Amino acid sequence: MKVIVAEDQGMLRGALSALLDLEDDIEVIGQAENGKQALDLIQELVPDLCVMDIEMPEMSGLDVAEKLKEQNHSCRVVILTTFSRSGYFQRAMKAGVRGFLLKDSPIDELGAALRTVHAGGRAVSPELAMTFWDTENPLTEREQEVLKLAAAGLTAGDIAKQLFLSAGTVRNYLSEAIQKLEAKNRIDAIGIAEKNGWLS
Repeated sequence: MKVIVAEDQGMLRGALSALLDLEDDIEVIGQAENGKQALDLIQELVPDLCVMDIEMPEMSGLDVAEKLKEQNHSCRVVILTTFSRSGYFQRAMKAGVRGFLLKDSPIDELGAALRTVHAGGRAVSPELAMTFWDTENPLTEREQEVLKLAAAGLTAGDIAKQLFLSAGTVRNYLSEAIQKLEAKNRIDAIGIAEKNGWLS
């Protein structure tokens, strides 16, 4: 199978590519240091799989996966991450990501996961699966939007103008989010939501 490795840390990208290349049935045909480069390479080289980090410059791994799904591209995406954030996982599933693995997984585990995905299956690190199934995002899309703008430093008045709502409605969304997250205040709610990847 032909694979592209997308990872913004050069040493990790090189090591991962070299190790995967040692597998008889895996050929690394390209490496990308950011999401945009990954997307360009996928479109140019049409690999079977792309092994991708989530947090990369220009476009995240999830942005790339969403773009590929939009384009109905045949390349299957496997995310490698250090983050066990359930929001990321839910977004990845919606984007059609086929594998979600921890970066510190042994290379033979990664090889096995790639073969599973290549054969049409799914692969999720057991450690990640447990945390993800337990924590669904409790926020509605509107609550996420309002919290995200609050996180960017906007006041309730500014948020209201941007979303064409009344300031009172914005305050209601904020207090609803604070309650759902069992947070002490707006700052605490933003922190909890960001930690879980619910504002991604």
